[in-house]
Amino acid sequence: MTTTSSVGNETQLIQAAEAAARNAANTSSATSSSGTDSSSSSALSSLADNYTTFLSLLTTQLKNQDPSSPMNTDTFTSELAQFAGVEQQVETNTKLASLISLNESGQMSSDTTLVGHQATANTTTLPLQNHSASLSFTGTSGQTVAIAVANSAGTIVKDVVATAGAGTDNWTWDGKDNNGNQLPDGAYSVSVQTVSASGTTSALPFTVTGTITGIQKGTSDMQVQMGSATIPMSNITNVSSGTGTSTGSTAAGSDDTASDNAASDNAAS
Repeated sequence: MTTTSSVGNETQLIQAAEAAARNAANTSSATSSSGTDSSSSSALSSLADNYTTFLSLLTTQLKNQDPSSPMNTDTFTSELAQFAGVEQQVETNTKLASLISLNESGQMSSDTTLVGHQATANTTTLPLQNHSASLSFTGTSGQTVAIAVANSAGTIVKDVVATAGAGTDNWTWDGKDNNGNQLPDGAYSVSVQTVSASGTTSALPFTVTGTITGIQKGTSDMQVQMGSATIPMSNITNVSSGTGTSTGSTAAGSDDTASDNAASDNAAS
């Protein structure tokens, strides 16, 4: 992959990449969910309150009914059966959540063996570890691409525009922003965009690579930690031992000067 110097649709392309990176950062910071246990507890508490209210109403109705024309008890019996059924279902869900938690604990114990290995993931979260982060995508020869990186606040800290080579393209970032300042390790958001001959921009699928430093339980999935970056286990596509060796073309703007194909950084300001 080589650095591109043509202006053309470069501005439009880099703006699209920056917008996508900011959106990924905002989405990541806004994502939150509650645990299964608290949800089940809330459901049981609500059911208990409703059940008590129902019994109070039932008792009041029975006390004040017309003795000469007693109320039909079929309705009360049916409602009592429904309440009992709902209570049993909530209790079953609680027990199921406990079983899932136990299963996840066993899985976590097994997954801890992955710590120290290099993993590839389909995610917009770019883990910067030891002042290094990398991603890969498949491009076509001569294809213009833009890569933008945003911090957790949604501020663009790095962007490059380049021309892809045929096959797999690799881009390595040394953690420096567009002004050459070294940024701290952490979780950043990244986007890769391309532009068609007609000037239409679109996202280009990519994967990020990082070293697994920990495993933790999430609300619905096991989570992999790469430094301070957290990525769902379901997003991991490959795990290899050691740091591995990248193959394919080196992306323009890459800070990896070891490759013969590496080009000088062409950050867009």
